[in-house]
Amino acid sequence: MSQSILAHRRDERLVIRNLVTRDPQSGFAEEVRQGLTSVPKRLSPKYFYDQLGSQLFEAICLLPEYYLTRAENEILEKNADEIVRWVKGCNTLMEMGSGSATKTRQLIEALLRKRADLVFMPVDISASALESSSLILLQSYPRLRIEAYAAEYFVALAELSKRQRGPTLALFLGSNISNFGRDEAPLFLRAMRGVLKKGDALLLGADLKKDRSILEPAYNDTLGVTAAFNLNLLARVNRELGGDFDLRGFAHSAFYNEGIGRVEIHLESTRDQVVSIRELDLQITFAPGERIHTENSYKYDLQGIAHLAEATGFRCAHSWFDSQKRFSSNLLLAE
Repeated sequence: MSQSILAHRRDERLVIRNLVTRDPQSGFAEEVRQGLTSVPKRLSPKYFYDQLGSQLFEAICLLPEYYLTRAENEILEKNADEIVRWVKGCNTLMEMGSGSATKTRQLIEALLRKRADLVFMPVDISASALESSSLILLQSYPRLRIEAYAAEYFVALAELSKRQRGPTLALFLGSNISNFGRDEAPLFLRAMRGVLKKGDALLLGADLKKDRSILEPAYNDTLGVTAAFNLNLLARVNRELGGDFDLRGFAHSAFYNEGIGRVEIHLESTRDQVVSIRELDLQITFAPGERIHTENSYKYDLQGIAHLAEATGFRCAHSWFDSQKRFSSNLLLAE
């Protein structure tokens, strides 16, 4: 695969390898067509994150009900030095889905307390987001060097597997593993293991199974920010594809399916209605109570994490928890 490489003019410590060969949103129209004509109807969660959606998610992370971000921050603040000691001589930090890399700072600082310099390898689908977050990090940490990859996960992992690195701690934070299905999560971790050498490690954030009285409010906040985030998918269809969704005709629905161990998120039609999407030359009918499935968020227990690790070439060597034991950070050693 061809790639473009940006060595940033303002800082020679930054290289961005752009492996995105097409607009990651270019499949939006066709996926909307396929999803809304399927049974049951669905829309992909990857399309949540347009400009407005990304801002809404940042707001979600600040909500009192959404404990996940605070819990993981607490773990990293208290245990960063212990976490980095698990990889002897670690000189490379790699992060999948790095985003703003705010939480990553705890681990960067812990490693720079032990060594003179550090290579950070963030992976994110957005080259502009990588450039923005990387320049901020480089300003904060003069001894840091960044080699960033703008790519989807599996494309980035294929490229990273070809490159020589020193002892590496990889990160998959924020319970991003929760968005993979039970069959998809092992595929991702096996690909991750293929990049790491024996003795390297992966720090895996995973939200834990718990009572629905805690889980469901995290996805049904009283301010309605999560509902707005979910409904923005329909607003996006209206904006970009000429849809005429009446957002007042759909309700946000999120509930914990304890048997499967996941929070299921939907948009539910509140009445009989017909929606037209001009750019797709499409009309879709909805019955009262009919749902559009938009996301799953799988929850884990320690046995499930250990089993997932063993099945993918890792060993779960240690787990850390926040003070209320709602969230876990798990150190998976490459065997």
